Amino acid sequence: MQIADLGDVQLNYREDGSPSGRPIVFANSLGTDLHLWDEVVDRLPKDLRIIRYDLRGHGRSSVPPAPYSMGALVRDAERLLDQLEVRDCIFVGLSIGGMIAQGLAVKRLDLMRGLVLSNTAAKIGTAANWQGRIDSVRSSGLDSIADAVMERWFAPAFQKSGQVPKWRDTLLRQSSEGYVGCCAAIAGTDFYTPTSGLRLPTLGIAGSDDGATPADLVRETVDLIPGSKFELIRRAGHLPCVEQPDIFSDHLITFLREVGHID
Repeated sequence: MQIADLGDVQLNYREDGSPSGRPIVFANSLGTDLHLWDEVVDRLPKDLRIIRYDLRGHGRSSVPPAPYSMGALVRDAERLLDQLEVRDCIFVGLSIGGMIAQGLAVKRLDLMRGLVLSNTAAKIGTAANWQGRIDSVRSSGLDSIADAVMERWFAPAFQKSGQVPKWRDTLLRQSSEGYVGCCAAIAGTDFYTPTSGLRLPTLGIAGSDDGATPADLVRETVDLIPGSKFELIRRAGHLPCVEQPDIFSDHLITFLREVGHID
C-alpha cells in the first residue's frame, strides 16, 4: 500500500503487475475499498500496470469532513493519475466509481483510452433518498443500513453462499463521515448531458439482480455514448466483480483486446 499526498486529501493506492505496462485503473463503490477488485486483478494479464485506490473517506485514504462534491472526487482521481504519470489508461469504475469515471473522462480525456462503467449511471437515485440515508447513518451509524445494503448488493444465490458477512464487515469498517460525504456527492450528480458528449471506447456492465443500479438504468447511461458495448451478467447484483469474477474478467479482458490495450 502507498499513500499519495494530494494536499487536502491523502489517497491510499496499490499497484500490481508491471510498472512499465499499459495502465488500467480501478475505482471502488460506495462502502467498499480497493479490495473490491481482488478477484479481478488476479485474473488480469500480469504485464498490465494495475492501479487501484481507495476513494476519499474509504479504506485507508484520509477522511476530510463531509459533504463531498463529485467534482472533488473527480479531482482526486485526476491528481492521483497525474502524480503517477498515467496516460491512456482504461478506467474501470463501479457505482460511484463509475460516476467518477464519467466525470474524469469529460474533464481529462487525455488520461483515458477507454472506459468501463460497471453498475453505475449518469444519475443514481434522488436527493431525498440519499438524504434519508445520510440521516440514518448520522443518527444510528452504518450498522443501521447494513442489512438493506447487502440485499441491494447481492443476488439471492450469493446471499446463501456464506460470503455476505465479509462484505458487511467491509461496509462497517468504512468511516461514517466518508460514507455520508460520498452519499452527498452522488445526490448532487447528474451526468446525463456531459456523458452524452463522450466519444471513447466504452464497456457497460450490469448485474441482472442489482438492487442499487438496475440493469436498465446502466444500459440507459451506456447508450448515451455512441459505439459503446453493454454486457449483462446474470445471477449477479451490484458487485458482479465479487459474485461472478470469471465472467466479469472475461468481459473486461475481451474489451482490453478490442481496444488494443492487450494483445
